[in-house]
Amino acid sequence: MSVDHALVQQRTFAELGLPAALVRALGRAKISTPTPVQAVVIPDAMAGRDVLGRAATGSGKTLAFGLPILTRLAGSRSRPKSPRALIVVPTRELAGQVRSSLEPIADAVGLKVATVYGGTPYDRQIKRLRAGVDLVVATPGRLQDLINRGACRLDRIEITVLDEADHLCDLGFFPAVSELVALTPAAGQRLLLSATLDGDVDRLVRTHLTNPVTHDCDPEGDIPDMEHHVLVTGPHNKLESTAALLRANPRSIVFTRTRHGATNLAHDLAGLGVTTVDLHGSLTQNARERNLRTFRSGKADVVVATDVAARGIHVDGVSLVVHYDAPTERKSYLHRSGRTARAGSSGAVVTMTTARHVSAVTRLQKAAGVTALHHDARTAPQPMTAESLALHGVVPAQADPTSSPARSTSTRHTYNG
Repeated sequence: MSVDHALVQQRTFAELGLPAALVRALGRAKISTPTPVQAVVIPDAMAGRDVLGRAATGSGKTLAFGLPILTRLAGSRSRPKSPRALIVVPTRELAGQVRSSLEPIADAVGLKVATVYGGTPYDRQIKRLRAGVDLVVATPGRLQDLINRGACRLDRIEITVLDEADHLCDLGFFPAVSELVALTPAAGQRLLLSATLDGDVDRLVRTHLTNPVTHDCDPEGDIPDMEHHVLVTGPHNKLESTAALLRANPRSIVFTRTRHGATNLAHDLAGLGVTTVDLHGSLTQNARERNLRTFRSGKADVVVATDVAARGIHVDGVSLVVHYDAPTERKSYLHRSGRTARAGSSGAVVTMTTARHVSAVTRLQKAAGVTALHHDARTAPQPMTAESLALHGVVPAQADPTSSPARSTSTRHTYNG
């Protein structure tokens, strides 16, 4: 079922059936109008139905499943080691962000939220679970560890959410997630949110959801306002060209293939006058959270990240995504690119490459359903703002940008991610 945006945006949270205490808490957070995904998912979730939703990051899906959970749990008391709702997420960063979104609202109805993820001491998480919590937001591996230690039980779970199920499966968590869901009561309610609904995600749906109502909250016709570009550099000036691009476009995320590459690139960019932080799995959890706060607060203009770490980045206002190391497959390209043009804003995506690898990048973008403008770094407009890039460049079928730069009117991509 696709979403009729004109219809759903006319509804209020009160009209969706949320209790007054939650509506007031949303108002204090300056959240007054449901997003399309919230408007269609909340009524079915509150009715107790299993829900299958295709929704991208930035669509408001956290509150879409979080508000029905809080509504259902309000008024009951928690028990030690026995939460009543479970949200499974792929990364520790996303776990923290889900908790940050829900905890102020949960407080309004007297509910306790806890996060469970790796990279932090067990003792604090075990102590929190023993004290009794209503809702646990967890990554699969750490939750399994705590269950095996006797610190947590799932036999009182009333509602289970699998958030970003496609990323859970991409990271190899399908067996763990399936085992965790199997530990919850068979009669419990289950919601699954994912950007794609194929492969292992479909297996999760068929195994663990019962007659789910399906909402396509990210239909192919709902195209983000996003421009794609390829910037062709020489083998020895890729770094300098990237720095020039980032200086012209603050609030950017840069992707590298490896953790070591992210560390080195962040250091090198800082030496060229770009305020950066890095984000990757080699950092401690405290360091990752500190760097993300630094970026969110505007004290750093750029995050240099690996794919896995960036799955926890949910920050509005990112104007540019740079693929410093081009990904090797379309899903990674689309997920990286989806860090910009969120929540109705516009954004640009630039893939850095050399002449030798242009054809591979073009094939990747074609597989992703993307049409990009190509630019030669030697003749690109200065400064290289997203706006100036949109007015220059060539499409691959017209010319080789390294030999005959030309002016072209920008074309919007056909983003199907």
